[in-house]
Amino acid sequence: MSESVLKKVTDLLAKEFDGQAEVFRGETHVFLSPDVIVDAFTEIRDQLGFEMLTGASAVDYYPATEPRFHLVYQFNSYSQKTRFEVRVPLDGNDPECDSVSGVYPNANWLEREIYDMFGIHFRNHPDLRRIIMPADWDGHPLRKDYPLGYEEVQFTFNFKEIEQRKPRPKD
Repeated sequence: MSESVLKKVTDLLAKEFDGQAEVFRGETHVFLSPDVIVDAFTEIRDQLGFEMLTGASAVDYYPATEPRFHLVYQFNSYSQKTRFEVRVPLDGNDPECDSVSGVYPNANWLEREIYDMFGIHFRNHPDLRRIIMPADWDGHPLRKDYPLGYEEVQFTFNFKEIEQRKPRPKD
C-alpha cells in the first residue's frame, strides 16, 4: 500500500470533513460524522481515486449508547493499489445515516443488509426493506441485545448433558 496516497486521503478528509485518522495494526481508519458522508464519499471517489466500495457493515458496541454503532465502509483503489476504511459512529437510540448508494451504487444492497441485521435506518435510500430476514420479522438479529434462542448448542464437552435434555418425538 502506498503511504503517500493514505497521507493524502487522511489529510483531505481531516481538512474538509473534520475526519480523525487512526492506524491500527497497519490498517488506516478515518472516523467521519454521519452528516458529511455523502460529500466525503463523493470526494473519495472523484478526487482521491477510490473507484470501489468493497464492503460495508456495522459494529454494535452495546451496552454503550454514545456511540453504540459504527458503520464501517471499506474502499479500494486498484489504480493506486491502496485501501482504507471509514468508520461512522452512530447514536444507539435511533441510529440513522444518509445513504451513499447515489455515490457508490453497490451500497444499495450493503445498506439493506445493515438495515435488516442491525436496524440502522438510511435516509434517502431507494429501496430500504429487509433483504435476508422475512418482511414480518421482529427485531434485528446482529444487535447484541437481540434475544438468543432457547436451545443450547451441542459440543463434544457438553454432549451428554444436552443429549439428556433433548426433546424426542413420542412413539
